[in-house]
Amino acid sequence: MDRRKFLSLAGITAASAALTPSEAKASLNLEKQTDNPEFVGILVDTTKCIGCRQCEVACAEAHDLPVPTPATDGALEKLRTTSTTQWTVVNKFETDQGDVFVKKQCMHCGQPACAAACPTNAMDKTKEGPVIWHGDRCMGCRYCMVACPFEIPKFEYNNPNPKIQKCIMCYDRLQEGKKPACVEACPKDALIFGTKKELMDVARERIYHEPDKYQHHIYGQYEAGGTDWMYLSAVPFDQIGFRTDLGTLTYPDYTKEFLFSVPLVFLGFPPLLYGLSELTKRAQDGREE
Repeated sequence: MDRRKFLSLAGITAASAALTPSEAKASLNLEKQTDNPEFVGILVDTTKCIGCRQCEVACAEAHDLPVPTPATDGALEKLRTTSTTQWTVVNKFETDQGDVFVKKQCMHCGQPACAAACPTNAMDKTKEGPVIWHGDRCMGCRYCMVACPFEIPKFEYNNPNPKIQKCIMCYDRLQEGKKPACVEACPKDALIFGTKKELMDVARERIYHEPDKYQHHIYGQYEAGGTDWMYLSAVPFDQIGFRTDLGTLTYPDYTKEFLFSVPLVFLGFPPLLYGLSELTKRAQDGREE
């Protein structure tokens, strides 16, 4: 087990230690949610992406984030990850088949490690599929950051009222019957929005009809138990920045047998942190008033 995976599992274990055995089982029993055939997701066909980064622009505009300037900022010349001010980024990879552009954001796991690690349910797998963050529940423990195998949640360290920032698959837009902003903005239809079942059918059909064009693998179908963002590629996924060591077991499953027998002595720690967080918020509100 590598260092990153160990830390991820440690984060889930530490957070879930606050639960009684019955509560731990409830927090890990996500099967009812993830079996929902109407979970929505997005299929990314990297063979169609031209690196225009209009998805980045649309995301920023939809969520009041700093809007990038793809024509002049030279961002494709370096490898980037998401940040508190950029929920999605496009990177360029030099591969055996030339340059490949790949969009990166939260993968919206079927059974997310971040939600399993969160002791206050601030990270929430919604019934529609997107994984969102509730600021009014968060106590700032940042276990979600440690637990995520894709290193996505980002904490605003320099903000006096910090938030966890990450892609929410435009959950507010979905509630209004709209597609995610990045999907609407893509000029080459490299992004397809739909239910996961529909997207899997599209992906399989493309591989079947053009077997020499695509890798015979849909990234996200099984990785970390399955994700609601899935990818098609013409080159091996390790050449375009994807982890290929995640396995097919969900991250909560790695620790649940241990969690069910966690000693009760650990029960007081997260409530203590939460209480301190609430006191800090109240003190800050008093100063602002």
